[in-house]
Amino acid sequence: MVSHQLSFSMNLSAARSRRIRKPTLPERPVIEFEDVSFTFNRHPVLEAVNFSVKEREFVSIVGPNGSGKTTLLKLMLGLIHPQAGSVRVFGDRPEHARRRIGYMPQHAHLDPQFPVDVMSVVLMGRLGHSRSFGPYTRVDKEIARNALRQMDMWERRKSHFSALSGGQRQRVLIARALATRPELLLLDEPTAGLDLAVETELSELLHSLAEHLTIILVSHDFAFVSRYVNRVLCVKRTVVAHPTSEVVGETITRLYGSSLKMVRHDKTNSGASGPCAHS
Repeated sequence: MVSHQLSFSMNLSAARSRRIRKPTLPERPVIEFEDVSFTFNRHPVLEAVNFSVKEREFVSIVGPNGSGKTTLLKLMLGLIHPQAGSVRVFGDRPEHARRRIGYMPQHAHLDPQFPVDVMSVVLMGRLGHSRSFGPYTRVDKEIARNALRQMDMWERRKSHFSALSGGQRQRVLIARALATRPELLLLDEPTAGLDLAVETELSELLHSLAEHLTIILVSHDFAFVSRYVNRVLCVKRTVVAHPTSEVVGETITRLYGSSLKMVRHDKTNSGASGPCAHS
């Protein structure tokens, strides 16, 4: 009997060792742009744009003013549509994926003097994600609480929004986007107008969020870009993707009058290397 059990155990072990492992399926991109072109008032804004973003990537969009950075975000949200090419978000049309996206616009349509507290602002993120009418549910409130804790703003939940500093307001608005429970977070210039210390704190929070979310942000802050994000999309009518690294370039020093951490163009369309000089 013991011999029979030993033989069975050995055969089972051999069978396991011969088991063929299933191949790992390639990750489906969260965002796909294929030959996308967009024109506004007969003026070409984007031309032949091709790139993809994978799950849990932390990506920054950089480029001069008017280069099409915010246009890219609006295309991802399905708020506008390309004249040519296709945009897919989670493998679907962008407007069909909006429930899976959290968005913080560059200019939030929220009067800072309106007498509303922090918790109420964050709960706005639950609109359209909970029941159609009636008060917020217990689940809505718990999600809002968690979003505030993620952004280190729980202690200010009863404060008036108008009483907050610029950095605190940005945190609350990002918490509002997180209250949608997104898989993809789109942020339009979240660190704009913040002093260095506040900006660093917010950057660290975003970096921690990127461990669980796909994050795409528009930024003019090249120090943030070089230190925190995985990849940069340089936009100037077309889009070129680059890995990030800390680079100080003479061209940038002349342009800004100081030494800045920049994005290296490790490989451009022309094959040349150099720092990204977008402002």
